[in-house]
This record gives sequence, structure tokens and C-alpha cells, in this order.
Amino acid sequence: MKGAGGTNGGAGQFFLGLVLMCGGFYLLLNSVVVSSTFGMGARLFGIGGYGVTGGMILIPLVIGIVMIFYNARNVLGWLLAVGAFGAMVFGVIASVSMNLRTMSAFELLCILALAFGGLGLFLRSLRGQAAQEDTEARRVRS
Repeated sequence: MKGAGGTNGGAGQFFLGLVLMCGGFYLLLNSVVVSSTFGMGARLFGIGGYGVTGGMILIPLVIGIVMIFYNARNVLGWLLAVGAFGAMVFGVIASVSMNLRTMSAFELLCILALAFGGLGLFLRSLRGQAAQEDTEARRVRS
């Protein structure tokens, strides 16, 4: 029985690489600090020199909702509500910023070595299987 890499012991490399890769990427993502500047007074979009805030986007949303509740077939109401909701979602996502927390160079190097060393082992264990399948496919064709 052959392992994940197509050779004896390929399954060990596969699982070791998977564990190292998952641990490294977990530590890397765990050290990212995510913050947002979204708020009703924060500027979401800039049209020319004029800033559109989250509170301003609520106005067409509320008008659209009122129009939908008054007449559910009103296309303008649906356009206002869906457009304003989409603009709010886009504004929230666009206002997100990500930064790495303060860490020593040793911690960062260990995290990167775990993540990308594990990825290398993981991919190496799969490469042997792909090479063996190519060899078998060529043998069948001839």
C-alpha cells in the first residue's frame, strides 16, 4: 500500500505537512488585528470632494423600505432599498483594516517557517502521486 505521496512513507509527510501548515497559518491569522472605522458619522465613500456617510445611506434605505411596505411591486422602492443595503455592505467591508500585532522577529520567522515549511511538505507528498499517475497514463497510451 502506498502513501499520499505515491511512495512508502508519503502519508507521514502528508499529515506532518498538514499539521505544520495548519498550525502556522493559525498562528499567522491569530496575530492579525482587524479593526473598522465604520460608523454613522464616518465617511464611507467620496464623490468628488463630498463625503457620503453611513447615516446618509440610511435615508434612501428607509425611503425604499417605506415604498416597499406601501406597494411591494414598486420597482423604485426595491432599487433604493437594495442599492442602499449594498452600499452599506460595501462600505463596511471597505472600511476594514488589518494589521499584524507587535511581535518579535523570532516569532514571525517561526510562524512563517511552520506555515510555509508545512505547505512545502504537504505539496511534496502530493507531487509523487501526480508524477506516478502521469507515468501510468503514458504507459497506457503506448
